[in-house]
Amino acid sequence: MSMILSASVVRVRDGLPLSASTDYDQSTGMQECRKYFKMLSKKLSQLPDRCTLKTGQYNINFISSLGVSYMMLCTENYPSVLAFCFLDELQKEFITTYNMMKTNTAIRPYCFIEFDNFIQRTKQRYNNTRSLSTKMNLADMQTEIKLRPPYQISVSELGSANGFAHLSVGEYKGTGKISAAPHQRLEPVTLPGIVSFVLSLLCGALNLIRGFHAIESLLQNEGEDFSYVIAFFLGTAACLYQCYLFVYYTGWRNAKSFLTFGLICLCNMYLYELRNLWQLFFHVTVGAFSTLQIRLRQPQGKSPDYNV
Repeated sequence: MSMILSASVVRVRDGLPLSASTDYDQSTGMQECRKYFKMLSKKLSQLPDRCTLKTGQYNINFISSLGVSYMMLCTENYPSVLAFCFLDELQKEFITTYNMMKTNTAIRPYCFIEFDNFIQRTKQRYNNTRSLSTKMNLADMQTEIKLRPPYQISVSELGSANGFAHLSVGEYKGTGKISAAPHQRLEPVTLPGIVSFVLSLLCGALNLIRGFHAIESLLQNEGEDFSYVIAFFLGTAACLYQCYLFVYYTGWRNAKSFLTFGLICLCNMYLYELRNLWQLFFHVTVGAFSTLQIRLRQPQGKSPDYNV
């Protein structure tokens, strides 16, 4: 019998489960699929916004949008078009019920567990196709899936379910090879983010100007220390790289931002004799503020672009 067995709502950036259906099946196959659920939830930010994982007699499908992913487990013969219509319905209801501020600031697992009521009702409807609303346009979803089919994740890509092995994105069907980082879209820019970007550019420009002045001084006075020139130009590079990290998504983005901030602090410590305390405070504060804005501007899934 083809049917939906389980569903959950997960935050993309860290895999935090926000809500899930209540499952009573404790079979070995279901327990194995729950492990796959957990593995996939940790890799959502590296995957396309629509994917399918076939695990023998079960399929796991999910869609991601606005920083939240909607996942479901169904039997292998459950129609793909109905599976993604189900996920789309969950997505629309969740977006209507909870704003992005709540989902972004949630810290407890399953803090929106009351959404389980809607998941259960919707699951019952989709497990009884006769009760589905006639207003749902299955043809549109079928066309959407045909034009942009879900990326097929293989079990071999996941590796060991117990070992949480590395997940390779591989090839996204219909688009050739993809790299996870360049295709990630970041959340919309906020006013503090714009301010941090401009201030980072300003600090980079100030370091660059002081670096050229240090070169001139070095040419005029042979006793000048060339390491100051290096420190100024390293500070410039660090500020510009912070701007880059704020605008574009890359792998290990948060770690890179902290390392860049550390480089800014080291450069300013070395330039202690050439700058007063206010200048040092300004450069370090801007570096810390930019690092915070990079951390806050997280990747997001694609906005809904199909009507069901």
